[in-house]
Amino acid sequence: GGNVMDMLHAEYMGVAEMASTNTVKVPTPISFGESPTTTSTTITITTSFVVFEYLTFTYGCSGFELGKELAKMHKHTSIDKTFGFTINNTIGSTPQPNTPRMDNWADFWDIHRLGHMLDLTQNVGGMSESRMDELRVKTKEILSEHDPPPSLLHGDLWGGNKGCCCCFDSAEEEEEEEVENENDDNKNAKKKNHKKINVIFDPATYYGDREADIAMTYLFGGFDTQFYDGYESEWPLPDGHEKRRIIYNLYHV
Repeated sequence: GGNVMDMLHAEYMGVAEMASTNTVKVPTPISFGESPTTTSTTITITTSFVVFEYLTFTYGCSGFELGKELAKMHKHTSIDKTFGFTINNTIGSTPQPNTPRMDNWADFWDIHRLGHMLDLTQNVGGMSESRMDELRVKTKEILSEHDPPPSLLHGDLWGGNKGCCCCFDSAEEEEEEEVENENDDNKNAKKKNHKKINVIFDPATYYGDREADIAMTYLFGGFDTQFYDGYESEWPLPDGHEKRRIIYNLYHV
């Protein structure tokens, strides 16, 4: 269906945008589209698909390096200095608006993030309209004192959307085939030489305040202190980020 195709297309675009920075590893985007399948003489079902690079996962990657690589990605800012993205996408299965793009971060967060999520909840938590208005006003007031650059964000950076992969170039892939035919000792010895590289995936990409990505890493765990040390070594966070972390994580909870 159209909604599924839109979701997969947006994921493809987001991963491609991150891949173009040549910073933190993401699965290389290969293709997306629709494939019609005729199940009978009268019914045709269209299957939407997206294809990414196949990765072999392992363990033991450096949290410090992941922090540095993420900071380097965050240094890539939107060409027109606006917040948002070229396409609306989803965070999980929840729609996430990124357009129209805005040149003011406080406005963007109020309308496309906090306000949007409050609208979706439809007062499930019992919060009155006046309390929601107060929350939006106070949040906008705090963010209006903050002037971040529009960094390229992963957008859904929790522990389940990062991993550690074995990566090798095409020459090493040919060697891998040869290794498979050797005895176990030689096979294991050679496989130990493969590079272990941090990888992030399943994004909800947009250009925004880099602190929003960092804030989400605190929500569900999975990021060690070395990760934050690595990030700070590459691009230290500005004063007040701890307070803003609470604001940004309201969007996810």
